[in-house]
Amino acid sequence: MLVDLPPAVQHGHHQAADPHAGHVMPAEPAGEAKPPPVPADHAAERFYSPELMAGARAQLAKEHGGGTAWTVRADVLEHRAMKGADGQAFEGEAWWGGDASRWVVKARGERKAGEGWERGEAELLKAWPVGPYFDLQAGVRYDLAPKGRSYATLGFEGLAPYWFEVQGAAYLSDKGDISARAEASYDLRLTQKLILQPRVEGDLAEAGAARLEGGLRLRYEITREFAPYVGLVRERAFGPAVVTGERAGSSAVVIGVRAWR
Repeated sequence: MLVDLPPAVQHGHHQAADPHAGHVMPAEPAGEAKPPPVPADHAAERFYSPELMAGARAQLAKEHGGGTAWTVRADVLEHRAMKGADGQAFEGEAWWGGDASRWVVKARGERKAGEGWERGEAELLKAWPVGPYFDLQAGVRYDLAPKGRSYATLGFEGLAPYWFEVQGAAYLSDKGDISARAEASYDLRLTQKLILQPRVEGDLAEAGAARLEGGLRLRYEITREFAPYVGLVRERAFGPAVVTGERAGSSAVVIGVRAWR
C-alpha cells in the first residue's frame, strides 16, 4: 500500500516544527515605546530613615567622581647662588573643586639680596575641563612687584602627549597692554625616586620686552610629597629690558624643594 508523504520526507530531509505555529504575534507599537519612569522611592527607606539614606547616597556619589578635592603645590621654592648678589624664587599653585570646574590660585616671585623683590604676582582663576588632559582658565592677576597692576587673564594648563606638562596665558592689563607667558616641563625618571626635570619658560611683555628662562633640576623624592633638588638656571632678557639697564643674561646654581599636599 502506498502512502503519500510530504515532499521533505520523500527526499530524506527532516523539517523542524515551527515553534510559533498556531500563535498570533502581537503587533508592533505604532510609536517608540517610552522607558519606564525612574523610581522615586528607595527600598532601603522602609528600614532606615530617609535622612540617613540621603547621606549614604551622597557619599556614594563622591566615591564615584561626584565629590570635590583640593591640593596645594610648590613647584619651585629655591635659593639661587649667582655672580654678585644671591636671590630666591618661588612658584606654586593651589586648587579646589570637582570634575566640572575648580578654583585655582597661582603665585610666583623672585627677589635679589639687597635689591628686594624683582617680581611678585598672584592669580585667581576659574578652570573648566576642555578634554581629558587640559583645562581652560580665566580670571584676574595682580602684580605686587615691581609695581601694582591688574590684569584680565585667559589661559590653559594640561598634559601634552609624551607627558609634557604645559601651560600658557594671555594678559590684558588695566592700562590696555597685552602680554603673554608659556612654560613647559618634563619629568625624566632616572630611578623610582631620582627625577631629572628640564624646564623652559618664556614671557612676552608690552613694548616688545621679552624674557626666556631655562632650567635643569635634579630632585630626590624622599616621599612623593617632598623632594629636595639641585640644579642650574639660565635667564636671558631681550628687547627694551636690556636697554633700560636690566642684565641681559645670568646663570645661577639653585638648591630648593618641591612639595605638595
